[in-house]
Amino acid sequence: MKSLSAAPAAIAQPNPQDLALSGSWTARGIGTLQHRLASVRLPSATAAIADAAGIEALDTAGAWVLQQLLLRLRDEGIVVTLRGLRPEFAKLLQGVGEQLAGRKDALAAAPSPPASMLEGLGRRAEAAFEQMVALLGFVGESAAALAQSVAHPGRIRWRPVLYNIRSAGFNALPIVGLLSFLLGIVVAYQGADQLRQYGANIFVADLVGLSMLREFAPLITAIIIAGRSGSAYAAQIGTMSVTEEIDAMRTLGIAPLDLLVLPKILALLIALPLLTVFADVLGVFGGMIMARAQLGVGFGVFLDRFVKSVSITSYLIGICKAPVFAAIIAVVGCFQGFRAKGGADSVGRQTTLSVVQSIFLVIVADALFSVAFSALNL
Repeated sequence: MKSLSAAPAAIAQPNPQDLALSGSWTARGIGTLQHRLASVRLPSATAAIADAAGIEALDTAGAWVLQQLLLRLRDEGIVVTLRGLRPEFAKLLQGVGEQLAGRKDALAAAPSPPASMLEGLGRRAEAAFEQMVALLGFVGESAAALAQSVAHPGRIRWRPVLYNIRSAGFNALPIVGLLSFLLGIVVAYQGADQLRQYGANIFVADLVGLSMLREFAPLITAIIIAGRSGSAYAAQIGTMSVTEEIDAMRTLGIAPLDLLVLPKILALLIALPLLTVFADVLGVFGGMIMARAQLGVGFGVFLDRFVKSVSITSYLIGICKAPVFAAIIAVVGCFQGFRAKGGADSVGRQTTLSVVQSIFLVIVADALFSVAFSALNL
């Protein structure tokens, strides 16, 4: 494409509306020509002709310089027609021109004015609505997969289910028991002074029993599991999503819902009610200790009053909340894990979001339960 005897690149202007290009338009041949191109001027709003028949050699550097000249003239409102250029040179010039045009468009589209507060609010509302719709879709898919698994128990992967029962249930016993025990102590301690003023020490059993069994035990257990296991679900699935393991599973014909989501949902549906029962026992035991220490109510007297004041209905109400809380925690954790994209930063964000959303939805569900039970006089 280039010979050692080729003349350097040159540009001439035979008349005000024409250009003549000649020589070797290569990295070595253009020399200082690029600086002289800035002085090339043509009458504005005219059609000009650039004769390229004299170009002996052309490489990417020369094509780049020539395209910059043509683009500058075009921006000045001058239509330049290139004539006489060899076909192989024309193809190279066209490719470089496409790259220059794409870069120019990208640079033009990059700067954008800062969004106003109202626009930012609208975008956040749109993102929240999109996420809500996606969550509802994921709930539907999970419910359909769960129904199919219940209809065909042979599809259930029991080994992951048992593993999740151990990790989310058995391994959580110490922290759930400790916090429930301390919560029972706090409830009894806070009520002791008020009850002592009216000589109603024995009613500490009513206070501890009803508050722990109906509200505090299922709620504190769900919050602990949301922070402990829900975040683990989101981190595990999010990491698999970022490393494209989930895409590989789909390629192999393995449904991610069956392998990753259903075992977690089934495990929590089993483990959370059992953890709630454990929290009930430890919470009431903590209340008993504080009642004996502060109010002089012995264990026997406390249990006798407890059996009379707390009905089986109150106990079952707390237990019945646990499966709903379990479904919320498992579904939200897995959903946020699937939404992780990019890298580790995204996994961290989705994990945090899963905990926040799980706790929020658990409290909302508990409030709805309270309204429903009040309407039903339970």
